[in-house]
Amino acid sequence: MGFQFNHVGGGTKTRRPITLHMKYDPLCELPRCRLVSNADADSDSTMFVAEEMSLLEIQAYIEAENLRLERDPCQFSTKEIIIKVEYKYCPNLTIIDTPGLIAPAPGPKNRALQSQARAVESLVRAKMQHKEFIILCLEDCSDWSNATTRRVVMQIDPELSRTVIVSTKLDTKIPQFARSSDVEVFLSPPACTLDGFILGDSPFFTSVPSGRVGSGPDSVYGTNDEFKQAISLREEEDVKSLEEKLGRSLSKQERSRIGVSKLRFFLEELLQKRYMDSVPSIIPLLEKEYRSTTRKLNEINQELSTLDAVKLKEKGRTFHDLFLTKLSLLLKGTVVAPPDKFGETLQDERTNGGAFVASDGVQFPHKLIPNAGMRLYGGAQYHRAMAEFRFVVGGTKCPPITREEIVNACGVEDIHDGTNYSRTACVIAVAKARDSFEPFLHQLGGRLLYILKRLLPISVYLLQKDGEYLSGHEVFLRRVAAAFNKFAESTERACREKCMEDLVSTTRYVTWSLHNKNRAGLRQFLDSFGGAEETTIGGNPLSAGLHHEGSVANERQYTKPRADVKLSHLASSADSTSSIQTTETRLADLLDSTLWNRRLAPSSERLVYALVQQIFHGIREYFLASAELKFNCFLLMPVVDKLPALLREDLESAFEDDLDNIFDITNLQHSLGLRKRDTEIELKRIKRLKEKFKQIHEQLSSLQVVLRPSMISSK
Repeated sequence: MGFQFNHVGGGTKTRRPITLHMKYDPLCELPRCRLVSNADADSDSTMFVAEEMSLLEIQAYIEAENLRLERDPCQFSTKEIIIKVEYKYCPNLTIIDTPGLIAPAPGPKNRALQSQARAVESLVRAKMQHKEFIILCLEDCSDWSNATTRRVVMQIDPELSRTVIVSTKLDTKIPQFARSSDVEVFLSPPACTLDGFILGDSPFFTSVPSGRVGSGPDSVYGTNDEFKQAISLREEEDVKSLEEKLGRSLSKQERSRIGVSKLRFFLEELLQKRYMDSVPSIIPLLEKEYRSTTRKLNEINQELSTLDAVKLKEKGRTFHDLFLTKLSLLLKGTVVAPPDKFGETLQDERTNGGAFVASDGVQFPHKLIPNAGMRLYGGAQYHRAMAEFRFVVGGTKCPPITREEIVNACGVEDIHDGTNYSRTACVIAVAKARDSFEPFLHQLGGRLLYILKRLLPISVYLLQKDGEYLSGHEVFLRRVAAAFNKFAESTERACREKCMEDLVSTTRYVTWSLHNKNRAGLRQFLDSFGGAEETTIGGNPLSAGLHHEGSVANERQYTKPRADVKLSHLASSADSTSSIQTTETRLADLLDSTLWNRRLAPSSERLVYALVQQIFHGIREYFLASAELKFNCFLLMPVVDKLPALLREDLESAFEDDLDNIFDITNLQHSLGLRKRDTEIELKRIKRLKEKFKQIHEQLSSLQVVLRPSMISSK
């Protein structure tokens, strides 16, 4: 750079990264430096203040910071010291000086130093991650097989394709070589040793005098020019010493790698190449940015010209139509909105919108639901929620029934003290069904309402993506959002109330025609346990009576004349008297066991259980079909056919009440004016950059150099 700035000496001195933004200024014979710092050091403010300081003040600040951190428990800081430098003898370049790597000895005694080494390595690795950075890898070794710094560098840049390797302190290494062959290997290490194609094809070798520049008692050089002269003399001495060790003159290629000036010249050529490669691509980017900023400015001017009542109303109505179009698109299905941003898996949906939980607190395993792992939104998410509802409710079984519940449900009739087991079964079944299904109804309403409300932010995203969003009209947009959410909530509440009416009616009065779907299965069950009772108990009257009575009643109600009636169904006249007596006996036994006897027999308990299961199953099927149909008809469909009219009505009402407050015209004019001013400033800045880079491109193309070699040697 042509001047000293950092803190050097024995041990680790640099404890914060130092970033120098170098800027070429032909008028600055001496470096003009500014230290950049946060406006508020105790906050995360992004406001920066650049304070102009001399080189001596910059050096003092850096040394003070390093000493402070040396006493700090953390030892190092990732917060950069940022310095801006304008100078006649420097290119436009940013240099980042990082702390040197530490290689502590193992063992518990060196844990503090080991911790520091990890902190430094982490800091340096973070800086090297940037792909556009050139890495200056300084190795302090006389044997290239020792890769102290390269070890870390190659973790980020394995091929060393953006790394310049520099062997430092050459003046101290030359005396270590006893044979010329050792010097030959050191100056031209085998390609396999460096493990890659490094920038420059071979390492650079430098020596820097250790004396400081200044007027203090510890200073060796009075000015930076004296220090630069000492560097040039050191290069000449290094070349002379190497030639003496080798016993021959250095080649031109070897000389081009020895000394700070040669390293600087190589880096300037590399910088020139980077400019030549980058400028042609930067100019089209600036052209694109210029067009984009021009378009923004035209849009702002257009918006300023439309701030009257008629045009604002028309904009509001247009937005209303576009918003409804996006809603409809999301329900019908689209892939425009990114699923990774707006989609939800079933587990996410359960967490945010509520889960379907049975009365026993058990949730249906989400992996068994189709598309459970997919991130869905809109109509697809609505359909999956309804499918889960069908799975959960369809698999709900009647809760267990105890003997105490059966006895308590028998009670006493208002005209006799007999028992009515059909009534008992109805009482138990409707109570169990109401307790089982009512929570699912509220859970379904909450889940679907959550899914519908999610349509709002996704619609806003689609509007912004298509350039149809009303930026700056926050009051109006909040009005639209509030109207949509209010509509969704009221529609869901009304739909849930309709479903609740169905559930109440189904669990208040048992209509047997609703439960006849499984009548054949119930008859088979009663026949089977009736036959078993006769075999094991010796003809239980209740079982026989139930079986026979059920058969007689069934034949009377459902038998139709058919040509193929089996002969076994016809009773002979000889057995008619015996049959009547048997029927009367069984009927008497049935009444004795059910109507006049309150002792709960196993057969009576099984009968009640079977009837309860039958009624519960019928209520479940009806509730499931009714709830799904009503939520589709009275929650989903109103979003399509009722929401547009209600939103338009709310919009027109707002326009009539107070248009100025709805669109906040005064504040809007002020904010648009500020945006116009900022955009005009940005447009001028881009225009200047565009012209500047065109000039740079022309200069580079014509001169093919950034700085002349003669100028470089003079620095």
